[in-house]
Amino acid sequence: MKVFGVIGWKNSGKTGLVVRLVEHLTARGFTVSTIKNSHHSADVDHKGTDSWRHRQAGAREVVLASDARVAQMHELRGEAKPSLPELLTRLGPCDIALVEGFKREAHPKIEAHRAATGTDLIARINDTVKAVASDEPVTGLTQPIIDLDDTAAIAEFILQETGLTARSAPEVTPPKLKNDCFALPPGVDWTPVDEALAMLRDGLSPVVGVEEVAVGDASGRVLAADARAQRSNPPGANSAVDGYGFAHDGLPAGDPVLPLVEGRSAAGSPFPGTVPPGHAVRILTGALVPPGVDTVVLQEDVTLSDGHVGFAAGARKGANTRRAGEDVEAGTVALAKGARIGAPEIALLSAVGVARVQVHRRLRVGVLSTGDEIVAPGSSDNPAHTFDANRPMLLALAARWGHEAVDLGHAPDDRGAVRDALDMAAQSVDVVLTSGGASAGEEDHVSALLSGEGQLTTWRIAIKPGRPLALALWKGVPVFGLPGNPVAALVTSLIFARPSLSVLAGGGWLKPQGYQMPAAFNKRKKPGRREFIRARMGADGRVEAFRSEGSGLISGLAWADGLVEFGDEGREIAEGDLVTFYPYGSFGL
Repeated sequence: MKVFGVIGWKNSGKTGLVVRLVEHLTARGFTVSTIKNSHHSADVDHKGTDSWRHRQAGAREVVLASDARVAQMHELRGEAKPSLPELLTRLGPCDIALVEGFKREAHPKIEAHRAATGTDLIARINDTVKAVASDEPVTGLTQPIIDLDDTAAIAEFILQETGLTARSAPEVTPPKLKNDCFALPPGVDWTPVDEALAMLRDGLSPVVGVEEVAVGDASGRVLAADARAQRSNPPGANSAVDGYGFAHDGLPAGDPVLPLVEGRSAAGSPFPGTVPPGHAVRILTGALVPPGVDTVVLQEDVTLSDGHVGFAAGARKGANTRRAGEDVEAGTVALAKGARIGAPEIALLSAVGVARVQVHRRLRVGVLSTGDEIVAPGSSDNPAHTFDANRPMLLALAARWGHEAVDLGHAPDDRGAVRDALDMAAQSVDVVLTSGGASAGEEDHVSALLSGEGQLTTWRIAIKPGRPLALALWKGVPVFGLPGNPVAALVTSLIFARPSLSVLAGGGWLKPQGYQMPAAFNKRKKPGRREFIRARMGADGRVEAFRSEGSGLISGLAWADGLVEFGDEGREIAEGDLVTFYPYGSFGL
């Protein structure tokens, strides 16, 4: 067990620093215990509780035990307070013990220092202090000076000083999916879209492990644990404008005219002292509000004359200032578990001092083509051949959604070749997408293999286009058998595969955002199936439908910029009627 201390005068921020260090070090996989020195009459439970009554009655030691923790209280009853070495022997095994206080003990320490405390540094007289964590520049010291709010830098310094090897949290491998995760309830034949989505949502769970990465490398990843702010944003009260700051309570009656103190407060160069009552200071946008200032008036609203600043009466207390933590407060959840990290999230995490995050490993999505008729685009003039449109499309979808897209190639209509392809997939990816070949025909080897040697459920979804959706497990790896028609394959991927892959990747169940828009077409829709047609927004704000609903017209996918959804019920749609339009962007495209 390594021992490292945090010391500082009252209100120096040492307790907050210890809390942040515990969070940071435990997130990196270290086990941490703490000891805090108390100079006051401290108690561990409230007066009148059962344990208090036990101790009042004369019990020397009281042990509290619950499902969450065990606490042991030892009444000194006049005995000397145990020394730090004696207290350390009471701790169980851990990587590091962080000691708050005990500044006269010989273990190495870091001193927390805030300029506002107005006290000299212990480091000037104590050579056990190895560094100072300060919120302002400090001169005259031989020890390193670290930003008090830079928890990651302070933690790294402590790890180097104690000789602990930096580590990431161990990768956690989740359990395999249950064999019955795709099973339909007894008697179910045709499955409504909403029921199919609910069954997928309830039956799936993450299949990827957890690792720690730098925030800058986390784009597209899914948070595996809450990311807590290491410091507040903004970290200190600051000015929202260029102007002049003062204490509102010190304003005279009428239009104030205040003498200006010498100096100014600028971003990165705060005013070094306290602004006396009845005085003002020049302050720039983003600069820390110095002690003695709680209000700022715009520079456009003042008159300067002979070292004084004048402005109209009526300034509101607190005007043009931002309080510390008004955006995010230190210790609160900045980004919740399950969030997918993009550029905005990286900005937020960086702003609150989060240097590394626990994320799920990228979901490896394998895409497999099968069938003797399928050939690479442009490789044949034979009209009996079909150019492979689905595999590149599905690979592009997987990559767009932030997963690791893995090309599993093409397998001919040979059961052994398909088995070999699935076996290889089970060793290299987390989920497999196939298209076509999952019906009951004599050449549908995917269906035969999944049924005979895996766990196969064929869902007949009440959807157009689409309908068949084969869901299976092959050696524990989920397999999604999508329709072979590219239009149907895309639609079913957007509706079913996208939210399912998100859950498998450790994220949340994704629902696309639809918008009520007027139709630029007429349509009669029969009851019984959910329908999706290719559509796009017209210049007049109405939704245009593609010229044909034929699922063989692949050009409609590129012509469109979204889908219109019609519910399970029958409906007559006339021009101008409101319809539900899902832009491609709602599906992450």
